[in-house]
Amino acid sequence: MTCDQPMERASREQRREVQWQKLHELLRVVCGYNRFYTKKWRDAGIVPENIKALSDLRKLPYTEKSELVRAQEEAPPFGTNATFPPEAYSRVHQTSGTTGAPLRVVDTPESWEWWGRCWGHVLRGAGVTKNDRVFLPFSFGPFIGFWAAVEGARQLGAMMIPGGGWDSLQRLHMMRDLGATVVCCTPTYALRLAQIAREQKFDLRSIPLRTLIHAGEPGANVAQTKARIESEWNAKCFDHAGASEVGAYSFECERQPKGIHVIESEFIPEVIDPQTGKEMEPGETGELVITNLGRPGFPVIRYRTGDLVKLNLSPCACGRTLARFDGGLLGRSDDMVTIRGVNVYPTAIENVIRQFPAVDEFQIMVKTVEAMHDLEVQIEVTSGNDREQVRLHVEQAIYRALSLRPTVTVAQPGALARFEMKARRFQRLDRRL
Repeated sequence: MTCDQPMERASREQRREVQWQKLHELLRVVCGYNRFYTKKWRDAGIVPENIKALSDLRKLPYTEKSELVRAQEEAPPFGTNATFPPEAYSRVHQTSGTTGAPLRVVDTPESWEWWGRCWGHVLRGAGVTKNDRVFLPFSFGPFIGFWAAVEGARQLGAMMIPGGGWDSLQRLHMMRDLGATVVCCTPTYALRLAQIAREQKFDLRSIPLRTLIHAGEPGANVAQTKARIESEWNAKCFDHAGASEVGAYSFECERQPKGIHVIESEFIPEVIDPQTGKEMEPGETGELVITNLGRPGFPVIRYRTGDLVKLNLSPCACGRTLARFDGGLLGRSDDMVTIRGVNVYPTAIENVIRQFPAVDEFQIMVKTVEAMHDLEVQIEVTSGNDREQVRLHVEQAIYRALSLRPTVTVAQPGALARFEMKARRFQRLDRRL
């Protein structure tokens, strides 16, 4: 048991004391040394020495991703949010760029150890032990992705099997031949591997897999997507949420209470109204604002993630007293679109489409026509199914679920993009008639 595991079951008062101690130390290191936050707080008239309790954190201004990108542009290559001299850092990664310009992030050896400890929560939460063989079907580029999972597996003592540089069928054979028991990948890629197995007549049951851990997309917390992955693989599917600039801040436990735990010993979560900034009560949906406590070399303090969550402070059946986000990440505040009076999130559409095993892949497009939004969905239908019948059933199911009639079209097999990392299935397109 690591030293921070008892904090998973500590009282809220005990955990808040730990958070305050770590926050106090973080502010001591950052103030005067980190150029980004020193200037930001000075311009806002904030004196960090006046932050004398955890509740005073709210006196500090929010941090936006656009600010960090500008800070990088002002002082390339790593920006003014890099607290220490360049020689202090041993790793550099960057965000995927799905919501804007890529942001480079840097870690010291100490903060990389911290990443691994956070991923230790993720792995242990899914029941992974040192006896497991963890397979990562991931091409190890600059996106931080599952790099930290490698460190987490190392600290746990589990065998890590790298799957980069292989095609999907080769990875399936490697998983079988080496006896992989755990796979870490995006939900999209888990379904892609299952599709390849069907097409190539590869028996997934020949892999002794019992656990899949997913990150990078919200699919693992979308009920129908989760159910489909578990059915295809005959294994349990676990959700995890994190971000390159923030850290690995959450995990799903073995009791799977339809939500993810927040690693509160390393992060301070807040939930606000995305429009007004007002603090939301537990049980209300709002935007996640988060502060990381173990990364002084690249801190984010009161960082607006853009992710929508619903906070639950009640103890979990697993025995952990950590806060949870019911339903995981519910969507992004900037992804919601109002179509003919109906508020629509991409995850709601995915939850409908994944009910249909005959649909292999899909793409969602919102097109603006003369100031009116139209919803268009493209689907790929597996061979042997009536394409028009599947199209009609999907269209009707979306209408029943959302009271919104979309335009559903069938794409040719293999026409829609496949993704190993974050899928980009949701697009907004403007066109004028």
